[in-house]
Amino acid sequence: MSGRNVRYCKPVVSSRAWMLAGIALTGMFGLASSALKAQDAQKPKDKDFSVSVQGPDTDAGLIVSARATAKEVGMPIYPGATPHKDPDKNESSAANLGLWGSSFGFKLVVLKMESKDTPRKVADYYQKALAKYGPVLDCTNPAPAPESDDEKSAKLTCGDDKPDKGGMLFKAGTKEKQHIVGVQPNGSGTIFQLLYVEARGEKKPA
Repeated sequence: MSGRNVRYCKPVVSSRAWMLAGIALTGMFGLASSALKAQDAQKPKDKDFSVSVQGPDTDAGLIVSARATAKEVGMPIYPGATPHKDPDKNESSAANLGLWGSSFGFKLVVLKMESKDTPRKVADYYQKALAKYGPVLDCTNPAPAPESDDEKSAKLTCGDDKPDKGGMLFKAGTKEKQHIVGVQPNGSGTIFQLLYVEARGEKKPA
């Protein structure tokens, strides 16, 4: 983001879906950069940018923010956890990014946290928290998906998503509205990320 030197945290999840999301969000940053330069002179500490267009036949908008809340990600913060920031990198521990129009939409909310508790204890906590959104998928070592899976189904699958080496990954929700938790060991403690991903496109006639 121009003029702010803010970098967003890299998800613990490794997948083609995240790569595509990153490409889309890079385009969003470019769209917002000129407006951010103008805002910097007036609000140097502001880390948000948003614009919306509404009318009888139009509903479109863009949001780029280095702030996010537990409510926005749809999951509680693990007791005693604190925001995680790599001391060697100038990156934000949160991101709230969205782009939408009348027939499409994409939203990504990320919180990167750390705890002194073990990865297993943090994982158990979030497996219970995710259950409110339906069956919880353990994508740490997922079985290969059957080739006959219906791509049009709203049923959530692990797909290409997987944790970094030594980590754990859990998902719940639907394909359009996914809640994801990535857990990684950090010495005797844990680094974890809470993600909410919403993606909708124009529905094609059956």
